[in-house]
Amino acid sequence: MISCRTGVLNYTMAEHPRITLDAQVLVGKPVIRGTRLSVEFVIGLMADGWSEADILTNYSGLTHDDIIACLAYARDTLSTE
Repeated sequence: MISCRTGVLNYTMAEHPRITLDAQVLVGKPVIRGTRLSVEFVIGLMADGWSEADILTNYSGLTHDDIIACLAYARDTLSTE
């Protein structure tokens, strides 16, 4: 799905509807929809040993499904390399 907001394209990927790309948010990095938290940031927290419970406690706007979406996005991105 592609939508236009303030003249700038904002992409929500059909296969990852919780992940968006917007040139005006974090320089176009993939972020969790409705937040400024990048997929890279969430994956980095997990790589640093944070559990899902730790992330959800510290970032109350996130859900289990958001974290799963980050993992799926990372998996799919790596599988195309």
